[in-house]
Amino acid sequence: MSEPAKNAALRAGGAMAFALLLSRLLGMLRDTVLVSQFGIGFESDAYQIAMLIPDMIFMLVAGGGLSSAFIPIFSDLWYKEKREEAWKTFGTVVWATTLVSFVLVAIAWAFAVPIVDFFRDKHPAEIVPRATELARIVLPAQVAFLVGSLFLATLYARKSFLGPGLAPNVYNVGIILGGLILPKALGMGIESMAWGALVGAIIGNIVLPLVLMARAGSKLPLAMDLSDPSVKRFFILLLPVLLGFSLPSMATIITQKFASMYGSEGVNTVLRYANNLMQAPLGIFGQSMALAAFPVLSEFVAKGEMDKYRDQVSKTLRTVIFLGMPSAALLAGMAPEITHLLYGYGKAMESPDQLSAIAVCLQIYAVGIFAWCVQPVLMRGFFSMHQTFLPVAIGTVMTLAFIGFCWAVVASGAPYTSIAWATNLAAILLAIGLYFALQRRVGSLDPAGTLKTLGLSTVASAVAGGIAYGLMRLWSPSNRILEAIWVVGIGLVCWWIYYAVGRALKMPESEYLRRAFDRLDRRSRKPVSSG
Repeated sequence: MSEPAKNAALRAGGAMAFALLLSRLLGMLRDTVLVSQFGIGFESDAYQIAMLIPDMIFMLVAGGGLSSAFIPIFSDLWYKEKREEAWKTFGTVVWATTLVSFVLVAIAWAFAVPIVDFFRDKHPAEIVPRATELARIVLPAQVAFLVGSLFLATLYARKSFLGPGLAPNVYNVGIILGGLILPKALGMGIESMAWGALVGAIIGNIVLPLVLMARAGSKLPLAMDLSDPSVKRFFILLLPVLLGFSLPSMATIITQKFASMYGSEGVNTVLRYANNLMQAPLGIFGQSMALAAFPVLSEFVAKGEMDKYRDQVSKTLRTVIFLGMPSAALLAGMAPEITHLLYGYGKAMESPDQLSAIAVCLQIYAVGIFAWCVQPVLMRGFFSMHQTFLPVAIGTVMTLAFIGFCWAVVASGAPYTSIAWATNLAAILLAIGLYFALQRRVGSLDPAGTLKTLGLSTVASAVAGGIAYGLMRLWSPSNRILEAIWVVGIGLVCWWIYYAVGRALKMPESEYLRRAFDRLDRRSRKPVSSG
């Protein structure tokens, strides 16, 4: 791989990692606002069930697969200097997606009551009207998400990451402000967060991308030509995604359905919030690296440079594993303290058992973090080659297997925390299946190097996580400020320990961090011009 391409991927990865880190932090703050304002119980469970309806629409129109199917088509035309054709294809896809999105939202709005009733399962019937009200508020946001994903895709394809990085942050800010301002200003309850989600989605996924696209000289033709060969290629790529069931997209929906089978107040919220914490490393490392590598991989495929493609995929996988493993270990080692620091406020303090349950589920979910982190990279590896059928088929099989695992958990009478173990099993099997399927298609992805990185990262993570666990037991700070300093400080110290152990084990990935530290050190020492 050429040095400019490598540096571009690393810079893009860093930018997306920062944006997604901010998004995850805001997501945690969003969850903190919800539980502190409205507690962990009936209202929060109603909100979680309500959000499943818009989540289903996002899944039905392929969610991330929509942009993943579009980016290779757009990139192929763009890098072959067929710019007008690229914008023509973009316009057709946007208007077709807009029409389909409005139809699906209208159907979901009409059938919201029976859908909520299906997902509430053993929850009391009183939860149905409340969850239906919340779902109908946020449903129109799905039009913004689906159409906006195509706007953002044109920026991704041209390696512009500002809009894609800001969009989820604007969405989270909308929810946070809604939950903080509207209850006091208008006397609203938890519906304030649904209204915040709607406004945040429109601004972050429609208004912001359109502004950035206009500045970049983008075009949105009004005509819709479904006979365009590139449009047909797009729908051919998208069809398997529409017909299949992606485990990452479906996992939350399936988990919430089986959580409702326990009928206990707060179970849906406990599993959802533990899962949200688990997904922080997935977003910061897995998704950011995958999104940054995707346009680079698409360019390599368009130019027929498959040796560079294989090198980029294998290096991205090893980097993601190297960064994801210590995150999992630290989340597991400090789960009670992290949970208390993030969620232990206001009305949530009335439910100490649920707070403890979030920590337990987080420790279980942490086991599968490395598998969740590599999946986005492997999926983008397939999509960049215009191949969607095989990864979607594998994902569908594992989604069905996950349903079977969850059903076995409930039928056996096992505690609801076992659903987290079922999630880990499905995620690990999916990662293994995707890896070997991609390698069979493109050639060796350095399995020995990947396995070595996984093994050494596990050793180094166990050391760092064990030390974090021990240090957390030494002292319980008396106030929130000291608690935050203690948790963050121990986390940083143990990250440094992981890095030091990695260097002692001569892990090549640790050199990436060393070079990054060296660059930061040189910048900090660079004299500031007085002019």
